[in-house]
Amino acid sequence: MAAAIGQLAAGARGPSRFLRCGRVLLTSGDCNRGAAGARQPQPEQQLTICRQLDGIRTIILNNPKKRNALSLRMLKSLQNDILHEAESKDLRVIIISAEGPVFSSGHDLKELTDEQSQDYHAEVFQTCAEVMMLIQKHPVPIIAKVNGLATAAGCQLVASCDIALASEKSHFATPGVNIGLFCSTPAVALGRSVPKKVALEMLFTGEPITAQEALRHGLLSRVVPEEKLEEETMKIAQKICSSSRSVVAMGKATFYRQLTQDLKGAYHLASHAMLDNLATQDGQEGITAFIQKRKPVWSHS
Repeated sequence: MAAAIGQLAAGARGPSRFLRCGRVLLTSGDCNRGAAGARQPQPEQQLTICRQLDGIRTIILNNPKKRNALSLRMLKSLQNDILHEAESKDLRVIIISAEGPVFSSGHDLKELTDEQSQDYHAEVFQTCAEVMMLIQKHPVPIIAKVNGLATAAGCQLVASCDIALASEKSHFATPGVNIGLFCSTPAVALGRSVPKKVALEMLFTGEPITAQEALRHGLLSRVVPEEKLEEETMKIAQKICSSSRSVVAMGKATFYRQLTQDLKGAYHLASHAMLDNLATQDGQEGITAFIQKRKPVWSHS
């Protein structure tokens, strides 16, 4: 797992803006402010905001005026936030949410005109793919918390997360076909989350689906009233935090690996994973605690 994360980190382009996610709200760049009172150049708008408390890291897409478009800068900022201290035992779960009425409208189309080079376009799509793959390869569960519209690569981001909750007012679409740019990369994640015919109807028509439809087809884990979205998301995050980090990480990795196998191969892989799990300190601690009718004390190793 660490090797997979390292490979994705090595592939990240652009200057690092890692966050020092502590117990207070931080924005990208706060880790390098220098001495107190020192004058610093006016920073660029921070496209993501990060906070971490009690093992839960929240990453907020923070460009509502541009509908939280996944520009190259936004993608790199999100990538850095996810990668930051990914192997730390203090990190147990990540929540991705957004400011404003749009979770994300997808790629910034102004970056995809012929004013930019083909190399630049390739970097946009490659960075986006790296972020989506990083979510799956990351050792901790990553939850999408959606309160609004998620379209194109924004819908792709939701589909790529391990768990996704949305408010009742949320909608999801892959409307690229309507502007002459088929949502081929969003289709990768969408087609692995919903049935083929549902995905193709969304891709061919560009029409949005409601949160309830998204839930019924498997794009979402849960739909809740808007006023309950934060509470219900935190309940899931806190429940994950109560388990062994190492056991969750092993289980997540095994789950995604077995999906690519045939039935026999999947059981072979999963059986070996359970043997490896039993050999861990936390595997034995959990069983012993259950037998002794006490709460386990996790080492997270």
